[in-house]
Amino acid sequence: MKITARELNRATLGRQLLLERQALSVPEAFRRVVAVQAQFAASPYVALWNRLTDFAADDLDAGFADRAVVKATLMRITLHAVHADDYQAFREAMQATLYGSRLGFRFSASGLTPADGDALVPELLSFADRARTAAELKAWLEERLGADKQPEAWWGLKAYAPLHHVPTGGPWSFATRSSFVAARTGPVPSGRQGAGQALQALVLRYLDGFGPASVADVAQFAMVQRTPVREALDALGDSVERFEGPEGVVLFDTPGALRPPEDTPAPPRLMAMWDSTLLAYADRSRMIPPSYRRLVIRNNGDVLPTLLVDGYVAGVWRAVDGGIEATAFHELPASVWEALAAEARSLSALLADRDPLVYGRYHHWWAKLPEARTRLLPA
Repeated sequence: MKITARELNRATLGRQLLLERQALSVPEAFRRVVAVQAQFAASPYVALWNRLTDFAADDLDAGFADRAVVKATLMRITLHAVHADDYQAFREAMQATLYGSRLGFRFSASGLTPADGDALVPELLSFADRARTAAELKAWLEERLGADKQPEAWWGLKAYAPLHHVPTGGPWSFATRSSFVAARTGPVPSGRQGAGQALQALVLRYLDGFGPASVADVAQFAMVQRTPVREALDALGDSVERFEGPEGVVLFDTPGALRPPEDTPAPPRLMAMWDSTLLAYADRSRMIPPSYRRLVIRNNGDVLPTLLVDGYVAGVWRAVDGGIEATAFHELPASVWEALAAEARSLSALLADRDPLVYGRYHHWWAKLPEARTRLLPA
């Protein structure tokens, strides 16, 4: 069966709750969208505001506090927020990547071997059986390794060891100074090899939330090599369907998954910075027109908050005094501007009690944007 580029776009929007907001609990929403990029504390809140009816930030606070939703280093060696039930399989699937990257060259430059790192993990997790600040964990490592080895050891172990970030307050649950607690969700992975069944689980969950997708897309999402991804898909057998995508690319999906018609209306949205939909594919033209990619994904990896119009990135937004400043990269009809204005009023209400100028530290990127069509959408 063939599937068009626009059908792929609508499939992503539908599964990511971006065609229509849904009345779901916070944990249910994370089950649906699979993973939300979370290196900036506000982004999971803006992401869920885009996807849920009557979203209340307090509900996500509670989800983090009771660990129904957990924040940890996972896919792409980046902080993600995921449903607690998904964490163990996702972490095991990432084992080979995390082992190679976080116990590799930089870690070894301290004079420690990857085996030393693996040996330290159980003791570290025992110490982190209750919430520990980064400063406490660094001091614990320094006592065992010495001041010269601690910085590189901590750089590697804070991502490699199965640790959850602990809410520390601030407007979005997590302040800039991190605290951690042992995940304690199952066996502690070790060694270079990942668990095949865990990767299969991650692949299925990825397809649930982002499919149909290619081998390259899955590998990009997780930062796992393509060969084990192919092996996982082969092992899944009839648990996945195959499609022919644009230019003949082979795509995989879960049977019976939502694939709306390509003419399904897609309302405008004000997407979070680093929204996962923009980063979950090797072929990012599913959501980002190629000519706009360099405008919204900067050279250092920053992904600006975007305007989504008819399902595709059409510009960027930033919070300013008085409301939301929206910059469109092409002409938009009056009806779209009106819909964006309604979104801006709702977003401004979310931000008002928390952080009215959210993402303000990234405003320097706006000086590097080409001339475009900019409007202030009042709060």
